[in-house]
Amino acid sequence: MSTRRFLARPGGAFHLNDHDPGDTGGVRSKKEAADRLADGIERLRALQEKLSAQDRFALLLVFQGMDAAGKDGTIEHVMSGVNPQGCEVSTFKVPSNEELDHDFLWRHARRLPERGRIGIFNRSHYEEVLVVRVHREVLAGEKLPARLVGRHIWQERYESINGFERHLVRNGTVIRKFFLHVSRAEQRRRFAERLKKPRKHWKFSLGDVQESQHWDDYMRAYQEAIAHTTTPEAPWYVIPADHKWFTRMVVAELAVEALEALDLTWPRTDAAKRRELREARRLLEQ
Repeated sequence: MSTRRFLARPGGAFHLNDHDPGDTGGVRSKKEAADRLADGIERLRALQEKLSAQDRFALLLVFQGMDAAGKDGTIEHVMSGVNPQGCEVSTFKVPSNEELDHDFLWRHARRLPERGRIGIFNRSHYEEVLVVRVHREVLAGEKLPARLVGRHIWQERYESINGFERHLVRNGTVIRKFFLHVSRAEQRRRFAERLKKPRKHWKFSLGDVQESQHWDDYMRAYQEAIAHTTTPEAPWYVIPADHKWFTRMVVAELAVEALEALDLTWPRTDAAKRRELREARRLLEQ
């Protein structure tokens, strides 16, 4: 199975209806997916070590999706083998007053991964062209001058996002963006499951169900945002999310592919370092 089937191709027509949330890419069983996920986790662990040692690149994984699409679980499983010291997950809630006193990208720029590290955005700067677009009252609270809130504001934000991501890539941050594409029927089933099981009540929020009432608005917002911001530098992948075992496998393989494309190598030992190592051996032998 080629992961390119999930790529939202830059420059082409993009329609969410062309992507099946229940697709399993020909993977025959949960067992096959679990084996491939385990292999991906191990490869990711080894690549992360090289990423850290080389200290030249960073990897940013952006996760978006409707409530109950499986973002938390996917991040938990895919990153389960990664050294916690080399990885950081950022979740973006309602902006604080301090954050509202800055441009909409400011708080996200502060959470970017350092060189040698993997950063994960569980929701991201894309909320500014998704939830803010669906709920225009949120935009009204962002303290923008009235003359700057025109009919082209969403196109302007797409341009800002593309420029921001292009800048990051030019400075060594590899970006992969995942839209976990869950069907409305599967979302309802997962909500119902959370209501039935007491141990899952903590994950349930009335607000999640209320937001699902805006499903069609969100699908239009996602379709337009992905179409305008999938670029060669920072591509979007539409990951089928009705089967969690498949979602996790695909995300792991895409993260591995992103790092393998860098052709990471162990740092060379220069003459000064070799002298230091010889001295260390001498002292240990004494």
